[in-house]
Amino acid sequence: MIGFADLFARLDSTTKTNEKVDAMANYFASAEPFDAAWAAWFLSGNKLRRLVPTKMLRLWAAEEADIPEWLFEESYHAVGDLAETISLVVPAGKPSDQRSLTEWIQFRLLPLRSMDEHRQREAVIAIWNDTPKAMRLVIMKLITGAFRVGVSKRLLTRALAQHSGVPAEVIAHRLMGAWKPSPDFFHRLTDPNVGDTEISQPYPFCLAHALDDASGPTSLGNAAEYVAEWKWDGIRGQLIRRRSQTFIWSRGEELMEDRWPEIEAASLWLPDGTVLDGEILAANAKHEVLPFAQLQRRIGRKKVGKKLLAEVPVIFFAFDLLEHDGEDIRGLPFEQRRERLEAIFSQTDHPNLEITDVVPGNDWSDWESVRATSRTHHAEGLMLKRKESTYDVGRVRGTWWKWKIAPHTIDAVLIYAQKGHGRRASLFTDYTFALWEGDKLVPFAKAYSGLSDDEIRQVDRFVRQNTSDSFGPVRQVTPTLVMELAFEGLQLSSRHKSGVATRFPRIVRWRRDKKPEDANTLAELKELLP
Repeated sequence: MIGFADLFARLDSTTKTNEKVDAMANYFASAEPFDAAWAAWFLSGNKLRRLVPTKMLRLWAAEEADIPEWLFEESYHAVGDLAETISLVVPAGKPSDQRSLTEWIQFRLLPLRSMDEHRQREAVIAIWNDTPKAMRLVIMKLITGAFRVGVSKRLLTRALAQHSGVPAEVIAHRLMGAWKPSPDFFHRLTDPNVGDTEISQPYPFCLAHALDDASGPTSLGNAAEYVAEWKWDGIRGQLIRRRSQTFIWSRGEELMEDRWPEIEAASLWLPDGTVLDGEILAANAKHEVLPFAQLQRRIGRKKVGKKLLAEVPVIFFAFDLLEHDGEDIRGLPFEQRRERLEAIFSQTDHPNLEITDVVPGNDWSDWESVRATSRTHHAEGLMLKRKESTYDVGRVRGTWWKWKIAPHTIDAVLIYAQKGHGRRASLFTDYTFALWEGDKLVPFAKAYSGLSDDEIRQVDRFVRQNTSDSFGPVRQVTPTLVMELAFEGLQLSSRHKSGVATRFPRIVRWRRDKKPEDANTLAELKELLP
């Protein structure tokens, strides 16, 4: 555990990627396989389900620090992280427990979940007494389910490749999907024999870079070197058909079992040894894509009833082929992968399985005209893919580009503010905005990003000086500040006071040139509804 805490400190203290990779590689070289597996699991973004209620941790920490609860709460709000607050406020203990990371998890942390409150309190305080501040910080992050450190999965993959000598793309593939930390898994993860492919295992996704509208597509060179497709607003996924079994994985590496029964049924038409990359979309009988709002009705439902299946049918729109006849073909140029994909679909006929169309065009101006019609197709714009590009791991510049249409924008008034999290925990950074309906301001969206650090400090100062009421952590402020908000789409919603739900709202700019009465109306927002 001491070694893992030291690794966390090293990763947290540098922004240099090579230093992070070296720190992880050195840790894996010295750690026992079980500890290394747990470390890889946490560094991959996995977390333990919360072991102890945070309310009780705050109460016990205040008691151990011998301070009033309100003072601990103020400290927590100032720091923004419960684990860090506890490590700072509770007196440091002595490092008397020399157990490994695995032993800590198995014998001191996981048992907390099944204890009653009295035993939990005793066990937590014993942990505090056995740990100095740096080590306690990591342990409390594990206990609260808030463990995170500035390491991407790509950096973890590089570190494991550096440690093992196994190619990074093989490590990335083996890390995909659901796996449990164990010595056996770590041995398989770093096994130099690279001929393995688990039956359900997906491939790391290839991601696109956003195309800068300022430079436009002409900055990419000759249009003849590219293929254009619609950029759909759905759920990115991989459809796997191996050994007569079907698996559907989301880009977030979630195995979506029984979520999309129509697609699972359609996959029976695919030959064994096929892995498709594509988008899950709501679509009607004519294969016309429906708004994301319709698909959203099915998102999060582990079981879908007959009524919803009939009202919101889904289709898997395939746009790439990653595995063909059991062979990994990601190294082939896009054009060749597309040819094989078309060959498969020429022999596949199912209403819930479709291949995305290539958007015709001879030059950038042709595609510019098509892109302008994106919203009528319920698309976000176009994808531009270089014909010679391989299917890369992660976001690699020069492979795929997303050329999105300009978002909707509207001017709104700031009416509520709340403190943020992490490094912004002491500042009011989470805002609620409203539009006019007659002479009243009606809240319609929340936004958390878009302002510079200097602007955030100015808004924070305004909030503190112009608070008219408080509701717990939320401050109501004098309606004075006007911001331009952008969002990708909107839909009618009975759950929102405004009757409208916005998709991905964010701040574009602070409209210092406008007074609150110059902000838009709710009626003007509703005019943007599809």
